[in-house]
Amino acid sequence: MRAFDVMVAAACCASAVPAWAQSLDASVEVATDERRRGISWSDGELAPAASVSVRTPAGFDFGVRVTGTRGDPRHGGADAVADVTGGFAREIGGGLRLDGFVTGHLFAGAAGRMDYVEAGFGASYALGPAEVGVDARYAPDQAAIGGDNLWIGARARVGVPATPFTVNAGVGHSTGSVDDWQRAARLRPGGDYTDWSLGVDHITGPITLGLLYTGTDIDDRTLASPYANARHAGDKVTARLTVSF
Repeated sequence: MRAFDVMVAAACCASAVPAWAQSLDASVEVATDERRRGISWSDGELAPAASVSVRTPAGFDFGVRVTGTRGDPRHGGADAVADVTGGFAREIGGGLRLDGFVTGHLFAGAAGRMDYVEAGFGASYALGPAEVGVDARYAPDQAAIGGDNLWIGARARVGVPATPFTVNAGVGHSTGSVDDWQRAARLRPGGDYTDWSLGVDHITGPITLGLLYTGTDIDDRTLASPYANARHAGDKVTARLTVSF
């Protein structure tokens, strides 16, 4: 299945919203590079994406996001990844929010089995235009990623009063066990590493324009693993345009 076919399938989900759904959100976007935890998922190239999500009155969410991966060797030359997520969100009160989810990362057009699953948990606190949070993501031991993988991070964002700008920043650390060092290099090129980011978004109605700097402490040397793609794991500034519906 090609990347375009996967994106069309995700968009068609919008026509099958169950009666019990409280809300439906969808968006399309394009980024100069799809960066996740400081490393590229689109071989450093332009990455289109589409997403749709449904929220129930009970606070449960289901969503699908499809992103072009442009034949990135990190994912076995896959054309696209579909991130299928089920989760929940709870407002505890006083600005505190808890989130949890399970995501399946499904790769289209990959050479070999690249799919894997991870779970996550987050907590955030909002006060006025500012929000801070902590997150954890864990992928249990799977052959597709050569072991298990744990990412722990912290984030902050603040809306600039009387402007359409929001500033955001984050830092995280990835670690885990290794069964197959070549596959483990997919998510941790060169081993355990730290990533960081700093960005700004301009939000006007349904349109968001963003600039994001990301960096890591990954050694940029050429690694033997065909999945490492370490040349796209260093400092970079990317731009993103998102239209929400």
